[in-house]
Amino acid sequence: MVIFVAELGDKTQLATLSLAAGGSSRWIVFAGSALALVATTALAVVLGEGLTRLVPPTWIRKGAGVLFLVLGIMFLVTRPQGAG
Repeated sequence: MVIFVAELGDKTQLATLSLAAGGSSRWIVFAGSALALVATTALAVVLGEGLTRLVPPTWIRKGAGVLFLVLGIMFLVTRPQGAG
């Protein structure tokens, strides 16, 4: 449920909405989006499992938290390209 709520309105969902609205078959757009989500999730699970063999999970969580903070700050202070 947390992942579902976190994913609402993200850039991937907006791109999917745009593709579906662009006249493409909505079932092809759905299948492509679903397969992409499954593939990226599978990759994250495999990499996460491998990483926990090298790094304790506590450090992975702390690193992910720091990475989220750094990216959030970067997005807040960086102007979009083409912005006046």
